[in-house]
Amino acid sequence: MSCQGGLGSVIGGAHPRGAEHLEAHGGYLIRLESFGGLELLQQAREALQLDGASAATGLHVSVNRRRKVVRLAYVAPFTQGRPGAHWYAAHHALPRLLSRAANATVHAYVYDPDEGEEVIAYGNGRRVGGERVVYENVDLPEGRPEDLDEAAFKHMQSRWPMGHLAHVFGLSRQELLKLPRAAQGRVLVLEGTPADADAALEALLPVSVAPHAH
Repeated sequence: MSCQGGLGSVIGGAHPRGAEHLEAHGGYLIRLESFGGLELLQQAREALQLDGASAATGLHVSVNRRRKVVRLAYVAPFTQGRPGAHWYAAHHALPRLLSRAANATVHAYVYDPDEGEEVIAYGNGRRVGGERVVYENVDLPEGRPEDLDEAAFKHMQSRWPMGHLAHVFGLSRQELLKLPRAAQGRVLVLEGTPADADAALEALLPVSVAPHAH
């Protein structure tokens, strides 16, 4: 049956029996070995101009070191709250620039527990894929959503865009959704110096040094 009657927050945000509720957020996700040579501040400033945005003061960078997954999000009035999460659905200059500079896929995403989720992938400066799910349109098994057992609920979520992307990154869906709160996080001042930014980024994602052979 189709989910009807304002159940988006029930199936999107948390299991009815209780996982933690998360606020809406968006941003850009990429897996990196290091930030070296990317000139991230310059790329972020250029992307804002290309997207016709202003008044951003910083770039929030958070990292899952275990899988080297990086989330980037602007600190600005236009990125706050639910409307701010949805800003990332239509502004993709940074993924275009960064996917070319890093030679890696960059994913723009929107997660809104009351509405749905979307992931849009960029590679070598071009859009290479995307998927969106609106929770109200999700087909549920017969019965009420609160009757789903935890395993069935998690399996259902794993097929949605954020669940699939988490699997690609080697993370759980919850780990990916909690990346904005990661302990390894720092706000880079957009008008700051490259040297300060490089030092902060190196602290977030240190370059791995292979042991010398004997």
